[in-house]
Amino acid sequence: MKTEKAEVRLNKYISDAGICSRREADRLIEEGFVQVDGKVAEKGQKITNSQIVLVKGKKVTKEEEQIVLLVNKPVGIVCTEEKREKENIIQFLNYPKRITYAGRLDKESQGLLLMTNDGDIINKMMRASNKHEKEYIVTVNKPIDSQFIKNMSKGVPILDTVTRKCKVEQLNKFEFRIVLTQGLNRQIRRMCEYFGYKVIKLERIRIMNLKLGDLKIGTYRKATKKEINTLYKMLGD
Repeated sequence: MKTEKAEVRLNKYISDAGICSRREADRLIEEGFVQVDGKVAEKGQKITNSQIVLVKGKKVTKEEEQIVLLVNKPVGIVCTEEKREKENIIQFLNYPKRITYAGRLDKESQGLLLMTNDGDIINKMMRASNKHEKEYIVTVNKPIDSQFIKNMSKGVPILDTVTRKCKVEQLNKFEFRIVLTQGLNRQIRRMCEYFGYKVIKLERIRIMNLKLGDLKIGTYRKATKKEINTLYKMLGD
């Protein structure tokens, strides 16, 4: 009986069911897309496991099977659940069970995207303070040099802030590797633009311990138990 009566915040309940992050759940609640026992929900509301929650008319239930997918997102696919966006990642994958993305990758970028029904993973990965590493290979429109690499690594003023110091390595005349521990909007593109460069290709190849490897563009694979266990340890669980 204790489990049934125990209260949990509605945004956490929705997130734990793998619907979206807590922040996105709050947005859905504010916009009136969430109902609890037939009534429009309120932000900050607490519920019990015995109550019926609907998000956009669909009942929220937690999937017993944990799903963690590594996806190689193609250019042109958008990280959104908005059905009006024809090229959204949910419709593109057409996975038979309810999953969502843990961290976005912009439309013009390709590479590793994590998709899961585990709300705990989503929330912990989205906390900027956790400083989780994400690695990218970037191709720009004109030759780079050691000074460019140095400037990129020590912090760049964008979006009314200065980016965190990061690891940057030149690979060839037009290409470099960069490891970030934050996820500002279009961060790498804005960093390059600050120095007069335009990104031609941006590919994410690693998220923490999860690597893109030889996964073909537009395909996905399930994370192994070892990968998931390591991921949880790195997330501090």
